[in-house]
Amino acid sequence: MSARKKLAVAGCFMWLGCGANPTVGVAQSAIRGEDHDHGHGHGHGVEHVLLLSIDGFHDFDLTNYVAAHPTSALASLVARGTTYTQAYSTAPSDSFPATLAMTTGGSPVSTGVYYDASWDDRLSPAGSNCATRGALVSYKETINFNANTGSGVADINVAKLPRDPDAGCTPVFPHQYLKVNTIYEVIKAAGMRTAVADKHPSYEILNGPSGTGLDDFYGPEFNAAKKDITKIIANDELKVVAVLHQLDGFDHTGATQVGVPAILGMNFQAVNIAQKFSGYKDAAGTIPDTVAFIGAAAGKAPGLAQAMDYVDQAIGRMLAKMDAQGLTDSTLVIMASKHGNSPVDRSTFVPIDPDATFPALINSVSPGLSAQVTADTLALIWLTDHSRAAEVADVLRAHSANIGGGQIYVGSEIDALFHGEMSGNPTRHPDILVQPGPGVVYATAGSKLCDHAGLREEDRHVAMVMAGPHVEQGEVNQTVSIRQVAPTILKALGLKGHDLDAVRLEHTHRLPVADDDEGNDDD
Repeated sequence: MSARKKLAVAGCFMWLGCGANPTVGVAQSAIRGEDHDHGHGHGHGVEHVLLLSIDGFHDFDLTNYVAAHPTSALASLVARGTTYTQAYSTAPSDSFPATLAMTTGGSPVSTGVYYDASWDDRLSPAGSNCATRGALVSYKETINFNANTGSGVADINVAKLPRDPDAGCTPVFPHQYLKVNTIYEVIKAAGMRTAVADKHPSYEILNGPSGTGLDDFYGPEFNAAKKDITKIIANDELKVVAVLHQLDGFDHTGATQVGVPAILGMNFQAVNIAQKFSGYKDAAGTIPDTVAFIGAAAGKAPGLAQAMDYVDQAIGRMLAKMDAQGLTDSTLVIMASKHGNSPVDRSTFVPIDPDATFPALINSVSPGLSAQVTADTLALIWLTDHSRAAEVADVLRAHSANIGGGQIYVGSEIDALFHGEMSGNPTRHPDILVQPGPGVVYATAGSKLCDHAGLREEDRHVAMVMAGPHVEQGEVNQTVSIRQVAPTILKALGLKGHDLDAVRLEHTHRLPVADDDEGNDDD
């Protein structure tokens, strides 16, 4: 992967201006420490935050795209913003815990959420009378009335939700499963409007435990589009239009004028899906392919290159809308990635069908021992009898070739990873984590080229840029976590990061700034 280019960007957007060429190096600050009050009393002249996530977008993708497209929207963000060259996703590097990281400041140790498909010993199965405990907790498209449609909470079928025997056997919505509050709850409690758009109705989890954090939630289901690059671009466009409506001061439908939210934004899936079906032409990831490489549209455009171009022009439309509405001087833009994807070199891809390997090996120790196996570029394993975890791990190690080699972690060994990000939560904690060898993806042959969730560099080293009022241009080269986005957003809006439960629990600092001791959030 090419080294980060230290270049002057020729293009410029009106919202960024056309001043001198950028100076590149370690940014001394991201948001300056001015204490002026603007608008509604928000700090630093920020009245709105536009939070954008590009799933699958590695740090090297940003570097390479800007070098090849010097007049692009992304190049303009880099030219006037702070680029975090060592930004990392959560562990696991899956969309659900990563989304929560950016919006709570926490990892699974505090959020209690390890994945969008997990297990909980305390809950009872969906549709049951709560006579037994121990249940699959799935907050994917599977909980919709129709797995291919839906855009809001009303599209969630309560009959498909796990049940809480300690609360009258009531269904547990995603927001009720989350153990800590979100930036949306804090911002709304301060009297400001909140909005978000993401890929499933289940992302209503961002309402937080109160269930009321979001004024305007839009979650157009992406499941029907996730094997087709053309369709996923169209699905992303639904969310782009929603954000444009909100920047115009309307709700996501464009029908009701409500004012521009203090926090708004969306998740892009186009790059993620294009990496899975198109990928890169070279092993370094510097040349995205222009056609689908596998799947029903193999040999046909669009490919990863066009997906990146679509996301860039969509962001450009948002920036232009901000200009047109006079929002540029009061809006902080944060572009981040929930995760990368691996392997980048598609010639190293090794698919292993998890359904044909793990359950049989686990149940060879004891029939019915396998409770839940969630597997992408790692495997999380929950057992019906936790005391058998070491035995299962021994069997898996004995059949290492069948599961892709790599490392196997059991119990407290999982807790030791990444400073305890996956520890705690005894009724939810996975018994075993398998990080397979390089190139291994738990998927059937021919179904995809890559995936995410693992602990690898390619899964976790993501792109992140922040631009807006009082944000200095340059690079921060120290390691940061996407968890730091959450308290940074609150500080920008004149609120306190310590109002987030996970920030207090995990001592999450803001993104590095000069005026407060490298992002320390003791205010």
